[in-house]
Amino acid sequence: MKVRRLQEIEHYIHDRKNVTLDELCLVFDVSKNTIRRDINQILQSGSIEKVYGGVVSAEKLISFENRNIEYRTEKAEIGRLAAEYVEENDLIFIDSGTTTRNLIDFLDPDKHLTILTNSLDVINGASAMPNVHLLVVGSTYKRSTRSFVGVDDLRTLEKYNVNKAFMSATGVNLVHGLTNSDLLEHEIKKSVAGRAEQLILLADSSKFGRSTLLTYADFPDLDVLVTSRELPPEYADYCRTYGIALRQA
Repeated sequence: MKVRRLQEIEHYIHDRKNVTLDELCLVFDVSKNTIRRDINQILQSGSIEKVYGGVVSAEKLISFENRNIEYRTEKAEIGRLAAEYVEENDLIFIDSGTTTRNLIDFLDPDKHLTILTNSLDVINGASAMPNVHLLVVGSTYKRSTRSFVGVDDLRTLEKYNVNKAFMSATGVNLVHGLTNSDLLEHEIKKSVAGRAEQLILLADSSKFGRSTLLTYADFPDLDVLVTSRELPPEYADYCRTYGIALRQA
């Protein structure tokens, strides 16, 4: 009985890609202690990994370097289109991620800007731009995403009047919105998204229809969606219906 349950739990995680412990308890009608013991046993196979509040299928975990290679041309074109929204004297936030990092390559070096970021790649790129005032957020370096995460005091972010926030997401879903799976990244994303005058999402086609543990903004909060031609039609329809500007690479 237990072996079968373990197999069913493992299949369920791989099918859903990302689930919470509470969801597993509900679906399999077991206690939190039981599900924790089951998860610890499945973890030994290496097929799943723990994240904050739940587990994910290891079949979908890809290194930052490999994710950067995937859809490379598409992501570069998304970055180019997004750069068109940057204006003289803007204070912009550039999120960490393999798509948003491309934005820095297409910014006009003659524009005077303030860039707030937690991305190591954006920091490196912006540091060579003489007209950019660079602000860095995040207290701890996360090697797997080449980003700085965590803020000792979230009120620090409240003093910045961000004109435009160029955001990334692990998953984008009409119901669950813009999601990610890291709590420390989530704190920064949610705080910035809530304060920005314009919320601009940069996401390639692979991100849509997925959701992860933590929602940092609802889909209707978006002002601009910069994505690829392969955007599922229901998302394009939603943008047209609710006045979200849509740019497709």
